[in-house]
Amino acid sequence: MLLGFKTEIILNNKLRTQLHKHAGIARHAWNAGLALTKQVLDYNKANPEDNIKFPSAIDLHKWLVKYVKSEKDWYYEVSKCAPQNALRDLRKAWDRAFKKTSKPPRFKKKGRRDSFTLDGTIKVVDHYKIQVPRLGVLRTYERLPQGFKPKSCTISRQADRWFISWLLEVEPLDTPKSNDVVGVDLGVKALATLSTEVVVEGAKSYNSYEKRLSRLQWLNRHKLRGSNNCKKAQIKIARLHRRIANIRKDTLHKLTTYLAKNHSKIVVEDLNVSGMLANRKLAKAVQDMGFYEFRRQLTYKCKLVGSELILADPWFPSSKTCSNCGFKKDKLSLSERTFNCESCGFSLDRDLNAARNLAALADS
Repeated sequence: MLLGFKTEIILNNKLRTQLHKHAGIARHAWNAGLALTKQVLDYNKANPEDNIKFPSAIDLHKWLVKYVKSEKDWYYEVSKCAPQNALRDLRKAWDRAFKKTSKPPRFKKKGRRDSFTLDGTIKVVDHYKIQVPRLGVLRTYERLPQGFKPKSCTISRQADRWFISWLLEVEPLDTPKSNDVVGVDLGVKALATLSTEVVVEGAKSYNSYEKRLSRLQWLNRHKLRGSNNCKKAQIKIARLHRRIANIRKDTLHKLTTYLAKNHSKIVVEDLNVSGMLANRKLAKAVQDMGFYEFRRQLTYKCKLVGSELILADPWFPSSKTCSNCGFKKDKLSLSERTFNCESCGFSLDRDLNAARNLAALADS
């Protein structure tokens, strides 16, 4: 299976400039290609009898070389892979839009999600060095995996730091597990309640740094756009956003690793996260917990260590059903934190009761 690896690059001023150039030209190629494809769609809509063929990634690159690179000499200051891969990504984005699986691509803005992809001769030179086209040998803070020759790599920016990532081909491992089945009930009060009576508190990193973030954003409002002070303030905001995301991911990684390595079967609810975000009273708490990221991490880690992930139906009444006798309540408000069974008199914490009901699905 394919596993992503991402690590930070050690920068100097010359390399930082080169990375900004590569990201800028990749963004320019994306925007130029997007403008052309939109013109083609608008023309075909106005003149259905002509029906010009929608350009492929190769067509876009030929057009870029003939009409854009011939006028923009600074395109030759970076690797040709950066604009090529940007146009490939643009064509894939349009394919997803035509299949109605995502929205149409949008124009990119400078300084937002800067990234570019390189392919060709990429190899790990040393434990802390990797060689990429045009940029040469890049040094990293983290020890690099050995024995891999990635076909491509992506370099991206977060605040004032740059990261390099690529895919690794790894063999899944069937490691022994200490427990058979565990049910996981996700919530906004506690991140996860396990059927083994383990309760994992959420990081709630956004809630912890919300006032500080609001203060930085308020201070940035009064600065002149494009000025050095404005750029410094934006970097501070981006650093804080990165810190909030890293704290959340760290908590989720620890939880998902613990679940996958120690349990042979893991039962979780197939939550409708987009529907939960539509509730304005719960949206902020749901986003702060990171339910979607939890599901994503748990999916690939179960495949990696040989665990089985079982998804319960979104409408399964795990909270309303008694884990002792199976009696189902008609209504259960969110304010009721203890489940009291009207049939057998059983009483238990609401989330633990739901987790036990989920665990019971593994045997059904």
